[in-house]
Amino acid sequence: MRCVIARFPFELTKSGVVTSMKGVKPEIITGESVLIGRRHYPVKQVGEIITRQDRRDFTGQEVTRAMARLGFSCRSGEPAVVPAAQATQATQMQTASALLGGPGSLGL
Repeated sequence: MRCVIARFPFELTKSGVVTSMKGVKPEIITGESVLIGRRHYPVKQVGEIITRQDRRDFTGQEVTRAMARLGFSCRSGEPAVVPAAQATQATQMQTASALLGGPGSLGL
């Protein structure tokens, strides 16, 4: 499949990426990662190996998009965050429960 990374076109295949990454030890993951075989690799490491370019020449999003299109599982580096609306709702429910003398109240 044709993918553009750092303004350069590459013909990538899933088997070609797997072969390129065979025997490569994964670095510590600090952001986005991609699952190749049974190992999670940082997307910048994968991009550097498959394109033979410096990591500063491309973004993680470009590599993540290409790997996802090839069928690899990708993970974002962002921690899961509870939306503020859900956090507020839980607080309101705890307050109501305490006022009514429910199991969350300290009066028991």
